Amino acid sequence: ATFGVPMTNNKGPQVRLAQAHRAVLRDREVLGKISNPRSTPRLAPCDNTAMKLQTPLLWAVGALLIAVAYQRMGWPGVALVVGAIVFWMLLHFSRMMTVLKRAANAPKGYVASAVMLNAKLKPGVTLLHVTAMTKSLGLLQSTPDDLAQIAQSAQPEIYRWTDTGGSHVTATFVGGKLTEYVLWRPDVSANA
Repeated sequence: ATFGVPMTNNKGPQVRLAQAHRAVLRDREVLGKISNPRSTPRLAPCDNTAMKLQTPLLWAVGALLIAVAYQRMGWPGVALVVGAIVFWMLLHFSRMMTVLKRAANAPKGYVASAVMLNAKLKPGVTLLHVTAMTKSLGLLQSTPDDLAQIAQSAQPEIYRWTDTGGSHVTATFVGGKLTEYVLWRPDVSANA
């Protein structure tokens, strides 16, 4: 006993995780009985030109910075700019690895509070940012046919995060950016 409190086998987190897992499985069953996933409205595939232009634009800016550095300072300037670019890339890679390492230690599709997640979400944030907020990978809500389309860069990607109370947030990502999200909460009057 510590400070007058008997030591017991604390299985609180495991019980909560098991409850969240059961809630996700229950939601899958309910969704399967209520509606056919093919009948739900889907966003049309889009070309997402902003995302396609972002990468070449970054490379062009990097090349321009290197050229300006060479013109102004010579090879030491090029070394400085290339070092800064590599440092910037390593910072982003390190952040991504930290987010994914935290998400690997949490159950898939679990969030501490779906209501708080819903309050924090904003359209336009990336999937990596949402994964960092939830500390969990989202549970993909696409059917195998949809996965074949996703592999061919078709959109959207739909993920769900569920809390222990049975509430869940379903988020739709197009081009890696959040476009819409829906909070669903169980009816508490039916449980009471």
